[in-house]
Amino acid sequence: MRTLCSSTLIGEFLVIGFAGLVAMKDPDLSTSTVWTVSGIAMFLSLLLCGMVTRPGGVVLGWALQIALIASGFVVPTMFFMGAVFAALWWASVHYGRKIDEAKARFAEQAGSSTPDAA
Repeated sequence: MRTLCSSTLIGEFLVIGFAGLVAMKDPDLSTSTVWTVSGIAMFLSLLLCGMVTRPGGVVLGWALQIALIASGFVVPTMFFMGAVFAALWWASVHYGRKIDEAKARFAEQAGSSTPDAA
């Protein structure tokens, strides 16, 4: 699960950075505000890469997805991109858990098929 979720979060890191560039064009927003918010979101996406398998990591990932969708109020394209990344996040968590379960079953079978050394 960690690999899939981390890949999604790295993609989000890049998208958040590009959205920050687009948001800078808005005359109502100061550059410092845009980069403070974008920087915090980018930092959180990187931080979450290491927290995915820890308790609460997936929940924090969902909070980031909601924030990404909500950023569409500033950069309208982010409604679409946020929805795409929320779907990718769901798939990463869902299929990542299935892969982890399959790996655990395989390791268990491989461990039980070796003869005991007596």
